[in-house]
Amino acid sequence: MTTFQFPEHFIWGAATSSYQIEGAWNEDGKGESIWDRFSHTPGKIIDGSNGDMACDHYHRWPEDIALMQMLNFQAYRFSIAWPRILPDGVGRVNQKGLDFYSRLVDGLLAAGITPFATLYHWDLPQVLQDKGGWPERFMVDAFAEYADVVTRHLGDRVKNWMTHNEPWCISFLSYQIGEHAPGWQDHTAALQAAHHVLLSHGRAVPIIRANSPQAEVGIVLNLNQTYAASPSHADYQAARWFDGWFNRWFLDAVYGRHYPADMVAAFSQHLPNGLDFVQAGDMEEIAIHTDFLGINYYSRAVLRDESAKDNLSRVVDPAVNEHTEMNWEVYPDGLFELLTRLHVDYRVPKIYIAENGASYSDGPTGDGRIPDTRRLNYLRDHFIACHRALQIGVPLAGYFAWSFMDNFEWAKGYLQRFGIVWVDYETQQRIPKDSALWYRDVIARNAVTMK
Repeated sequence: MTTFQFPEHFIWGAATSSYQIEGAWNEDGKGESIWDRFSHTPGKIIDGSNGDMACDHYHRWPEDIALMQMLNFQAYRFSIAWPRILPDGVGRVNQKGLDFYSRLVDGLLAAGITPFATLYHWDLPQVLQDKGGWPERFMVDAFAEYADVVTRHLGDRVKNWMTHNEPWCISFLSYQIGEHAPGWQDHTAALQAAHHVLLSHGRAVPIIRANSPQAEVGIVLNLNQTYAASPSHADYQAARWFDGWFNRWFLDAVYGRHYPADMVAAFSQHLPNGLDFVQAGDMEEIAIHTDFLGINYYSRAVLRDESAKDNLSRVVDPAVNEHTEMNWEVYPDGLFELLTRLHVDYRVPKIYIAENGASYSDGPTGDGRIPDTRRLNYLRDHFIACHRALQIGVPLAGYFAWSFMDNFEWAKGYLQRFGIVWVDYETQQRIPKDSALWYRDVIARNAVTMK
């Protein structure tokens, strides 16, 4: 038997987001979000579904907290729905929305579970999108107002705050690629959106600190450790470009290096007026000191320049490894290497794995069990990658599995199941999968044991 023991104060939990689980999309004064509008638009969601009901967490949160407690969760990462708090985006406060999250936080604390709150996980009030959304600079002040309202109300009890979840998805996936709400395909708008998201983060941090004394504050980035498929110059350049677009554009800005010069040059055709949306003092505000970085890691990125003539033969081939049902390669070594990079290159003071998990559709068997062996193995191998990083001094403080339960998977609808808890969407029954029961024991021992 080999035991991988974690540090005494390492935090174990799981994560969700508001639109993916809450339902109650138009109840108790909540305003419309861009995901309400997007999912109600025919053709935007693969299975034609929406998050109107999702997991009905808005009404079932007490039983969900009881389930978290049964699974030994030490912490729970959730997000707050902006239009549930400010239905008009700014101004009028919806007290019923605040009361919902207050009850949730009180319930978590009563169960001995530490709340980690994310202010923005993509459900922008539609009224703000109608005025231009994240490509417009007014969004910085709108987000600051929202952060102020939420943290004044919850900051006495919530002491771990995350401003944004995955700025790359908020900007490039949503405004350049168009796969996520609001579904634009405008590279210039995406660059503007990325800047305003990051600037709103910097603007919000001191507000959170003022309203929530002794709180720790950070941001969550989705990151892919990036590899060239061969040692060729063409593949190296492809990998360098992807790393700049996906990782460095955000990491460099948050950690005081401004936007990477090679990517500013690469994006020049989309910046006819240069970085004219960057005003004096913006980059310093973005680079405000934060207490931690949350990272979401699922797989690595392997880049191949298929257009290069006489390219070298592949030496890195994701096809040889297992892939999840999202068609993402299972590659835990990438998590270890990413954590090492953040520690060495950016000197991040504290890191949380804010999301990590796998989509597999294993359902209940005749005896009611859900033997999701592939997910269990995925989690185990990524836990061991975390342990390796800790052994070399990476300041990793905790791990949040994605996701607590099966839910609405954005543009994929209900076709992908990331949860460690099975959800029957017809009856809303929750059944812990084998991975959840195994995770419960890992938390109890604070260790991973392998034969």
